[in-house]
Amino acid sequence: MMDRSPAIPRLGIPEFQWWSEALHGVGRNGYATVFPVTIGMAASFDESLVNKVFTAVSDEARAKNNEAIRSGHIERYQGLSFWTPNINIFRDPRWGRGQETYGEDPFLTTRMGLAVVRGLQGSEGYKYKKLLACAKHFAVHSGPEWSRHTLNLENLSQRDLWETYLPAFKALVQKGKVAEVMCAYQRIDGDPCCGNSNYLQKILRNEWGFKGMVVSDCSAISDFWVPGRHGVSANAADASAKAVIAGTDVECGSNYKNLPEAIKAGKITEKQIDASVTRLLQARFEVGDFDNEKDNTYRKIPMSVVANANHKQLALNIARESMVLLQNWNNVLPLAKGDNDIIVMGPNANDSVMQWGNYSGYPTSTITILKGIREKNPNIKYIQGCGLTRDDGVSTSLFDEITSNGRKGMTAEYWNNMTMTGKPVRTQTMTTAINLSNGGATVFAPGVNLDSISARYKGTFTPKESQKVSLSIHCDDGVRLIVNGDTLANEWKSRARIQNINREIDVVAGKKYNIQIDYFQKKDVAVMQFDIVHKTMQTKEELLAQIGNINKVIFVGGISPSLEGEEMKVDEPGFRGGDRTSIELPQVQRDMIKMLHDAGKTVIYVNCSGSAIGLEPEADNADAILQAWYPGEQGGRAVADVLYGDYNPGGKLPITFYRHDSDLPDFEDYSMANRTYRYFKGNALFPFGYGLSYTTFDVKPQEFKNGHLMVSVTNTGKVAGSEVVQLYIRRPADTNGPIKTLRGYKRVFLQPGESKVVDVAYTDTEHLELWDSATNTMRFIPGDYEIYIGTSSQRKDLKKYMMTISKVAETQEDTESN
Repeated sequence: MMDRSPAIPRLGIPEFQWWSEALHGVGRNGYATVFPVTIGMAASFDESLVNKVFTAVSDEARAKNNEAIRSGHIERYQGLSFWTPNINIFRDPRWGRGQETYGEDPFLTTRMGLAVVRGLQGSEGYKYKKLLACAKHFAVHSGPEWSRHTLNLENLSQRDLWETYLPAFKALVQKGKVAEVMCAYQRIDGDPCCGNSNYLQKILRNEWGFKGMVVSDCSAISDFWVPGRHGVSANAADASAKAVIAGTDVECGSNYKNLPEAIKAGKITEKQIDASVTRLLQARFEVGDFDNEKDNTYRKIPMSVVANANHKQLALNIARESMVLLQNWNNVLPLAKGDNDIIVMGPNANDSVMQWGNYSGYPTSTITILKGIREKNPNIKYIQGCGLTRDDGVSTSLFDEITSNGRKGMTAEYWNNMTMTGKPVRTQTMTTAINLSNGGATVFAPGVNLDSISARYKGTFTPKESQKVSLSIHCDDGVRLIVNGDTLANEWKSRARIQNINREIDVVAGKKYNIQIDYFQKKDVAVMQFDIVHKTMQTKEELLAQIGNINKVIFVGGISPSLEGEEMKVDEPGFRGGDRTSIELPQVQRDMIKMLHDAGKTVIYVNCSGSAIGLEPEADNADAILQAWYPGEQGGRAVADVLYGDYNPGGKLPITFYRHDSDLPDFEDYSMANRTYRYFKGNALFPFGYGLSYTTFDVKPQEFKNGHLMVSVTNTGKVAGSEVVQLYIRRPADTNGPIKTLRGYKRVFLQPGESKVVDVAYTDTEHLELWDSATNTMRFIPGDYEIYIGTSSQRKDLKKYMMTISKVAETQEDTESN
């Protein structure tokens, strides 16, 4: 019942690993195809393509599991239980984990979540499930990260709960037949989610009929009793009993080893434990864990599928569809391929790791945005210009000039002790700058513990140029930096704070510098980051002189997964615990864009982020704005395809881009009042559902037929492209309800002059259920409805129709309208 289930030979039960990751590709298990982060996939409004993506992901996951079985041992992240999708509602753009979600809308989240589950679990008609998918985090979780182990949500509006926070979970349980549900960290009305019988028993099992497994978030059971956290249990045994009785079947952690003690103390019975064991064994039978290999088609999936050409093409396709063109003054885009009057700038232009997002695997190669642009025009010049958050000069990474054992990168050795004694439990090669942390209970490498560990990183740096370089380490606890036998830093002690170590040395071209970094971590947060860089400081005048007479600047900025994510330690202003305290674009980038604009340059701004950024000044200072998210391994090619017109952007925002911080309510207030497009009363800079194209479309409702709305869409422009037809509803009598709420959409591709009639269904029960305050339930209420059809959620992009609907049948028949 713990995430690492050992083999029980006397019962013929093999070992099983419950904890694997596949947020946007197989994560933390070596090489895999890295797709765009999920908030970017949501921008595609294309659940069919998302389903294909996760079918590819499940192929790679099965192949890796098959290989692990053949090796005779399955380690963490190599199993068949995958803790995805994250279907929490992205209610506030400051939440660091919002990049893992499918946006702020319950309907879009539901559709995307169902596509993910079906792709992961495979065909419903087949004898076995392909994988076990997991809907997380149940319930209401959506930040903040810094207080999730102590937070208690009280007096949550029943409307917000049932109309916003729960619909996607209900749909994935009842329609998607999702195998697992993960309970969240925080408390609701005094009880931690993983020990909350009201949610796990009354709602999840009794009302929704969930027959699958409940798994805890990592260390969530520890939060029951560890001092300074929830404080609802006296010790680990009491916490374990409380969680199992409430319905948490498998723990990510180690508290459940105390269940025998809880039985002896009379806190829980064997019969209560048997209920959980039955469910987890049932899940293992469903993936064929006990059956002969020849009976299971999935056991035959070969390793050749991993990161194959088809999957890389799929990564490019979804990255293209995720691109959202927010602004294009005077049709400055698309660019001409032969135009040499262009320079690329910005801190994210040449950053491959940024593109991977969080919870990622390792791609076999990454097309950076700079590389993608140079594929169109190799003569394009590049100047970084500034960092993400600081004007600390231009830093050029020289990590690719490090080798070890004849290969590029550094050799990493790990021990599950703090003294580097005995045989390493894992040895691997780090091919990119080291960026490791145990945030979100993430281990440094398979087989390595979360804490009480040590590591050694070794490589030979052979610089191509004679220059001054900086060896930069960002870590907790103990570290030693040794170069050619000389100890440059020796901070070998446990500490409560993250430390930054920078040592500058003068290097000679061609000379070899043997670098060794020793590290240990005692408990709690583990962080190890290392790079070797060359820094240069440039004034405004020097930068403009370097740009010279070039008139067009592609500035690639935004933020990075190193700044926003799960429970992180970030030593930067504007960030806390992986969340943001401000949505504004960092000032150093804002100043750079304004400088370029004031100098008369045409600025094309590419924003990379996993969340909405406040871009009000940039909307004035940039001629074009492209939202690129964290676009995965093929992201640079997708961005370039859009910039140069080889792909016509058709993505739509799955979240609201507010103007500035003052638009946002208090982060810790979970009420939906004045949040998201459904309740926001202000004027958004770029609204939910918004996105431009290089062509134009005409959208006209045609007829209501058998409970379906048929809409004619015509490409009235000169190039082929996609439009997302969107349908919103509102019940005027419900004065406290949403301003409007999405209840249908359809992405359609059209050639110039082509028309298609598409089906945007909305009159089945699911599409018309809204909150009824009279009965405190979600249900369809006969009466007058406002129906909005258009291309974004903003009023000017919608056509409004009034309709009286008297009844809705499950068969989508007998709908009366006028």
